[in-house]
Amino acid sequence: MHAVLESLLPVFFLIFLGYTFKHVDFPGDNFWSQANRFIYFILFPALFIDKLATADLTNLDGFAFVSSSLITVAIMTPLLMLLNNVLFKFNGAAFTSVYQGSVRFNSYVLLALASAVYGDEGLILVAFLITFFVPVINICCISIFSLYAHQTRLTFGAFVRSVVTNPLIVSCFIGGGLNYAGVTIWPPVEKTLAILSSAALPLGLLSVGVGLHLEQIRSARLEIIVASVFKLLVFPAVVMVTGNFLGVEGLALAILVLFAALPTAPTAQMLSRQLGGDVKLMSAIITLQTLLSMISLPLVLSM
Repeated sequence: MHAVLESLLPVFFLIFLGYTFKHVDFPGDNFWSQANRFIYFILFPALFIDKLATADLTNLDGFAFVSSSLITVAIMTPLLMLLNNVLFKFNGAAFTSVYQGSVRFNSYVLLALASAVYGDEGLILVAFLITFFVPVINICCISIFSLYAHQTRLTFGAFVRSVVTNPLIVSCFIGGGLNYAGVTIWPPVEKTLAILSSAALPLGLLSVGVGLHLEQIRSARLEIIVASVFKLLVFPAVVMVTGNFLGVEGLALAILVLFAALPTAPTAQMLSRQLGGDVKLMSAIITLQTLLSMISLPLVLSM
């Protein structure tokens, strides 16, 4: 437990530092909005290409590893819909926020924690997971908006665009493709990618802190509690059972549980705004889960 805490605390210290920067308005809102774009389109793609292009993937059972995450979402989605229809009866816009808060994950925090606790091997597994999980979870979330918010319809063209324009997915395919083809990156280019990669995680964590809105969690609504329980406790429990059933073990299983136990993605708020969800509720869920994960993650990882 002590070793886990030592690995996790620097990650959360950087998140709090980012929140402090936001609170004192340094260096300003415009800087952080542009920094988020730079992180998303440049730094994290450089990190994925650098790590995946040189990784040893020969011993990775990718099918069972990725299938565990997808089967878990296939279990969680109808379960949440059933509970909402029978028990909670949240309105449509609110349920879209509860759903996103229950199944999505913060990729910035995942990458930072995987690196801090498990090193480059953890980062490689995370990149592999993101490549296949993100497109599927996008389909699920947009489908829920189609059913409950009634302001959007999922089309094949929209799905393809969401994949081919996602820099994280594209960079994973580039890095994995170079690895599979046995192509060695020219050393000066590789060193450039490595330098860019070194800035990705700290700047990404600072931006997570900047995105926190503590004022949104003053009213502890049932929706926030349900989303937090499902995301921080139920999701990791289900993925652990699923992973064990499919024979995933060791580091791969640890990464699966870490991925499942993370707070939901900040981009969920943007999707809520675009597709007619409850934006304030989504912001409150993101913030509360990020704070609660500082307690739940050490417990989950130590077990």
